[in-house]
Amino acid sequence: MTNPISRTELLRRLLSKDRPILVEALPEKYFSHSHLPGAINMPHDQVDQLAASALPRKDATVVVYCASATCQNSHIAAQRLSELGYRDVQVYVEGKKDWIDSGLPTDGKH
Repeated sequence: MTNPISRTELLRRLLSKDRPILVEALPEKYFSHSHLPGAINMPHDQVDQLAASALPRKDATVVVYCASATCQNSHIAAQRLSELGYRDVQVYVEGKKDWIDSGLPTDGKH
């Protein structure tokens, strides 16, 4: 179950009035180092514990990402969110590496 979103589409949506909620599915140490602007941290193995408080609206558009196309954390987290009843979950498969390699800004300690 992967509902992919491209970097181009993600950028367009982030600039729109219907901005999705960005979720980084990596451990906190990677998130604090750098993350996509406005993202929240929800490690893939903590979705059950964090989803209800971090994502109270199950009808919100959620875009999950992790390190790169070879990282499976985003797929695991997206699948679990869908199982928990979130209806619009997408995966930015290429992840943080693609974002940074494209010269786009990140938040964090760098």
